Amino acid sequence: MCRHETAGTKQIPDVMGGAPVFCGTRVPVQTLLDYLEAGDSIGEFLAGYPTVTHEQVIAFLQQAKDRLVETVQ
Repeated sequence: MCRHETAGTKQIPDVMGGAPVFCGTRVPVQTLLDYLEAGDSIGEFLAGYPTVTHEQVIAFLQQAKDRLVETVQ
């Protein structure tokens, strides 16, 4: 059962130590952030993690952007 589910991500205590993962996968959202921080593209991330969809990535990034904008207003 999910503790938290939003924008195609979820947290389950027994999956990846409770770290947020993309729904239906064991891929932590932190992995996407690490790829982007290193200068890799979304396409490169998706090639490495084919269980994650482009839509999930965009939904996550949109939500992260919305939360950031809310905190600086």
